[in-house]
Amino acid sequence: MSCASRVLTVPDTGGFANTQTGITNQLLRHVEAPKLEVVMAATAFRFDATLERHGLPVLRRAQVSTLQINVGKVCNQACQHCHVDAGPKRTESMAAGTADRVLALLTRSETITTVDITGGAPELNPNFRRLVEESRRQGRQVIDRCNLTILLEPTFEDLASFLADQKVEITASLPCYTRENVDRQRGRGVFDKSIHALQLLNTLGYGKNPELTLNLVYNPQGASLPPPEDVLEGDYKRQLRDSFGIQFNRLFTITNMPINRFDEFLTRTEQRSAYLKLLADHFNPHTVEHLMCRSLVSVGWDGQIYDCDFNQMVGLRTPSRRSIWNIESFEAFAFEKIATGEHCFGCTAGAGSSCGGKLT
Repeated sequence: MSCASRVLTVPDTGGFANTQTGITNQLLRHVEAPKLEVVMAATAFRFDATLERHGLPVLRRAQVSTLQINVGKVCNQACQHCHVDAGPKRTESMAAGTADRVLALLTRSETITTVDITGGAPELNPNFRRLVEESRRQGRQVIDRCNLTILLEPTFEDLASFLADQKVEITASLPCYTRENVDRQRGRGVFDKSIHALQLLNTLGYGKNPELTLNLVYNPQGASLPPPEDVLEGDYKRQLRDSFGIQFNRLFTITNMPINRFDEFLTRTEQRSAYLKLLADHFNPHTVEHLMCRSLVSVGWDGQIYDCDFNQMVGLRTPSRRSIWNIESFEAFAFEKIATGEHCFGCTAGAGSSCGGKLT
């Protein structure tokens, strides 16, 4: 199974403007930010109706066990598929006071076992190490969603050792095991830097020591669903071991979300309507009970709270519209209704998709 394979590809539709989905997309691209949630709510009927058609209840959270913190959109890369629209020129970044409040709330949130830190390149935020250290001091598992190349940036030479000392689980993006495919999606030279970074992590024990978990993330090159995760993981392990001596724990396959840069690609190539249809047509009801939003809350760089990172990137707030400044614990979001939109089909298509890979 090649990392360039496309299982369930989307045909060229030759245009989408007259379809309901296409009209919705065109509207979204011209709606002012304060009005965006109204439009998103109007498009959610397709996902909610699909749940109802399968005899499934309205989507609600169970207990909150994962706190995902998006510390901002600043990144040393500008990847074509990025749903965050992150890059070197972005300025959105979590302030010290916001990080302080997040940590104070974490102290009062006993059900949270995992703190998942993402971005951008989260390590570029000046509060990153403090968030890691305090979360670990509280006994929480910490995940760093790392783009790998940040480990080689000037002034970050000690970052890999810091992560190892804190026993931070690393989930690293590597959308293929070939130079051509990675550089096409993430930028020239990124593959070689990523391999160097993985080798560095291996020398510290990542992927080898049971306490130092190293997972990789695959996402398709284009408008398709990911291939079978377990088969592709075996291929990754053989290729990276044989070619570069690299070891890692697991491969997570993640579906590309029709948000921000990938959404722009779909629109530019006139595939967005067909891609959304692909996701909806492959709705798998068995994924629903395992959706990450059912056990997670997502905090934005500005302290606003969302049901997941994808909702955060389209500005779709939680139904209660609360922020870190008017709650006493993240446990306040347990059992609440979850806001949905058409992009939710990306998490329920095929084997499902989450920040931890497939769902079924």
